[in-house]
Amino acid sequence: MKPWNNWHEPILPEERLVVTLKFLITGVSYRRLGFEFRMGASNVGAIVSETIDVLWEELQPLHMPVPTRESFRSIADDSSKIWNFPNCIGALDGKHVRIRCPKLSESMFYNCKQYFSVVLQALVDANYRFIAIDVGGYGKQSDGGTFQASNLYRAILGGKIQIPEPRTLPETNVVGPFVFVADEAYPLMDFLLKPYGRGNLSLEEECFNKRLSRSRKTVEKKIECAFGILVSKWGILDKPIKADTELVDRTVKCVCILHNAIIDKDGMDHNYTETEQTRSDSSVMWNRCGRPSNDAKTTRDIFTAYFSQQPLEYRES
Repeated sequence: MKPWNNWHEPILPEERLVVTLKFLITGVSYRRLGFEFRMGASNVGAIVSETIDVLWEELQPLHMPVPTRESFRSIADDSSKIWNFPNCIGALDGKHVRIRCPKLSESMFYNCKQYFSVVLQALVDANYRFIAIDVGGYGKQSDGGTFQASNLYRAILGGKIQIPEPRTLPETNVVGPFVFVADEAYPLMDFLLKPYGRGNLSLEEECFNKRLSRSRKTVEKKIECAFGILVSKWGILDKPIKADTELVDRTVKCVCILHNAIIDKDGMDHNYTETEQTRSDSSVMWNRCGRPSNDAKTTRDIFTAYFSQQPLEYRES
């Protein structure tokens, strides 16, 4: 609420919220919104900038709190129940958000898909909610490079985000660690699983790749999944955002927290149909991060052996 004065009454909080939501949903210009709401374009810009910050500050503690060991265990239980992948505490992927070419940026924001972008890297649970996000990576970076430069990676290594201790996999005596799942562009780590490379795969390795792909369905860029839902609902992401990168980062954070808030309020219907990795994407930028550690290989071998012994439970939608 802005203060009143002798010349005019302030724009009410309800109207400021409506203006901001209309901007995020449609992605129209400040000038056009100004015509619709009888405001100046500069006033609309100031309202949007202030309101997205308030939405993030108020909703983030409620709908995207820092994950704890207990919340990770709950996410793993949902993953096992819905996607039949035990001890999975999130699917990790990145999305390029189109932007206007920043000033003096040279080629840092120019990605392999031939447009300027910042990267939204998201960790998503089995219910299509964002567990953690990192916004602002250079479009030129690979997904693996963005991850290793992210706050999430530093928080895990620094102990600020604690992964639960390993627990027994269902129907076995084998103890398996809790892991994130990702695609080929990410490094193989003791807490991060990725598929085996294409070619000359054993039946066990092919089985692992299919199960991993199935669990990643929540974050792959399809209309029924997290990024697809985000883009279809918030039109601001469906076109280049004409703003400086700092405002773009704040805008993306705002739509992500609104995405979580809507799911928490209205729920999300699940689609239990099977999926497998069929994409052959020649534009993937590989991250050269050296050979994976023996611990990382051992972790993947544990799940490979487990999936080769456990039949996949098919569910009807």
